Amino acid sequence: MRKIALMTAVCALAATLSPASARNFTPEDLVQLNRLGGSAVSADGGMLAFAMQETDLEANARSGDLWLLDLREPGSAPERLRAASDSDESAPAFSADGTHIYFLSDRSGSSQVWRAPIGEGDAVQVTTVEADVAGFAIGPGGRRIAIWFDEDSDCADISCADAEAVPDAGSGRFYDAIMARHWGSWNDGTQSRLVTYALADGLIDGEGAVVSRPLNGNTPTRPFGGGEQVAWHPSGAAIFFTLREGGVSEATSTDLDIYRAPADGSSTPEVLTAENEAYDSLPTPSPDGRFLAYVAMERPGYESDRRVLHLRDLVTGETRALTEDWDHSIGALAWSPDGQSIYLVAQDRLDTPVFRYALTEGRIERVSGEGSIGAILPQADGALMVSLASALAPADLYRIEADGTMRQLTNVNGATFGDIEMPIREEFSFAGSDGETVYGQIFRPPGLAEGETAPVAYFVHGGPQGSFSNSWSYRWNPAAMASQGYAVVTVDFHGSTGYGQAFTDSINNDWGGKPLRDLQLGLDAVLEANGWMDGDRVCALGASYGGYMMNWIAGNWPDRFDCLVNHAGIFDLRQFYYSTEELWFPEWDFGGPYFEREDAYERWNPVHHVENWQTPMLVIHGELDFRIPYSQSLAAFTALQRQGVASELLVFPDENHWVNSPRNSLQWHRTVYDWVARWTASESGAPE
Repeated sequence: MRKIALMTAVCALAATLSPASARNFTPEDLVQLNRLGGSAVSADGGMLAFAMQETDLEANARSGDLWLLDLREPGSAPERLRAASDSDESAPAFSADGTHIYFLSDRSGSSQVWRAPIGEGDAVQVTTVEADVAGFAIGPGGRRIAIWFDEDSDCADISCADAEAVPDAGSGRFYDAIMARHWGSWNDGTQSRLVTYALADGLIDGEGAVVSRPLNGNTPTRPFGGGEQVAWHPSGAAIFFTLREGGVSEATSTDLDIYRAPADGSSTPEVLTAENEAYDSLPTPSPDGRFLAYVAMERPGYESDRRVLHLRDLVTGETRALTEDWDHSIGALAWSPDGQSIYLVAQDRLDTPVFRYALTEGRIERVSGEGSIGAILPQADGALMVSLASALAPADLYRIEADGTMRQLTNVNGATFGDIEMPIREEFSFAGSDGETVYGQIFRPPGLAEGETAPVAYFVHGGPQGSFSNSWSYRWNPAAMASQGYAVVTVDFHGSTGYGQAFTDSINNDWGGKPLRDLQLGLDAVLEANGWMDGDRVCALGASYGGYMMNWIAGNWPDRFDCLVNHAGIFDLRQFYYSTEELWFPEWDFGGPYFEREDAYERWNPVHHVENWQTPMLVIHGELDFRIPYSQSLAAFTALQRQGVASELLVFPDENHWVNSPRNSLQWHRTVYDWVARWTASESGAPE
């Protein structure tokens, strides 16, 4: 199979530019692109609100504004909702009557919920809690609001002011359980709590209630949970939420549960998924309030298990699994307004489309085409509002009609892409490890003339249960790399997502086996089929598990590449196990804790092969990375330097597992591009 991928309207426009007028995509472009945020549609379907972040490179910051688009006027342009100077606004939501917009803003000095009329008038602050509000959900009819924020777990009130510093106290942190730190921050004694208030005339009326009390845990879950884990019952009398229990099991358990609580917090929350000791999330009640749709995994401790659609009868308590025979893992869901269908977002090979599950027939059909769907907002007329991105274009909002036709609603980066010629993207497949079909992507650099060749940048994704899919990335972006003149190749090796659960599971206890063989066979396949790729000038790049693979390649495929780029890669699996935070991850992938499965970990441990290292390597890490602590990169750099292997180390003191700030991102891209250019500048593979 080999096909040219369909490009979005923006990229199709760029591809038609004449060589004289077109320019290449740059890292400066990438870092300063506008970023689409949350979106909402008014109840009558006539107005679309969305948030958009803009980047101030000089200030090294991003801030968002709200925009409104009149859907009743075809061809109308979005208009900015007035904003306070220097404020960051996000998460728009319409009032029940469509006359006001609720949103998050830091204009008061902290993140709070505000409300602004769509017409004339000033915004009014709605919440005044001591903490920064992370998110909110307006209840049915606008009668209540739910908010969530991090608060000291000992705070008995709705929210508490920071305690005064104790005189002569030391700066030490004290812990008596693991999960002392998570992702990019130390445990400071706070938990994410869920609070509801009554509303009158759109503003808070009376005291609130902590509806997640007395549970011990985070709702939404930290660090990445959000509004998809909180949902109002259509009656407004109850609220559903997902919670991860805190305590000694937090580092080893994937047991998220769904709870139902009365809207006023008058009784203890009821757990609805206690029988399943694995993951349960995305609570989504039906429009009539009779059923609760949600997703669940089957195997406790496995974060990459298949997410299956379940349906619970909220009257009888009967629960059924609906998609057990559908080998896709569901990432988002939404009911159709008539309650007859459920829309599902799930990866399907390299795309992440939206599907429609017809409840009566049990039939699943694909609704969208190529690219990756993010948000889905079903409309009363049968249409869908969606966010859609691809590997060649960042997210914009689209309307998919009931007949399947699609119309683009926003073009938030049209001014940037208007004079850019983007790379050409292709998909390919080959016979990988054990003869199974493996898929990948090729990005041909723009402007490459007939007969010319391009050096190869081989991108290896992280996860390892992940994918370099047909989606946009602001960190590892194949199109941006290809625009520097490289043939970029990605391979979804064994263990990747989107190809069925067995394929994803196949990497367990085989980290350096089938995946490495797939990478070897994939590179051979693309070089043989594409004479314009220069197989004598090839560098490999990867982060997280992809960084692990750079260390593994350095010792087990040491003579193939001209250079390697290792971002936050695992160097020593023993030390990684004893210093990472989410222990369920290595314990599943290697069959248990290190002290019980030492041979399994050591079989695929890169540290045992450092004597073979000879390939120049750029090593990058963030000091706030608690997923793979930066000592792993210090160790890799030591191994390189002590053996005289050409190497450099780039450390970000203010970044975690990802590089997020605008200036740091720009530095990251410039450093990586310079390193790869140095080693691929000539056919010898050595710097000129």
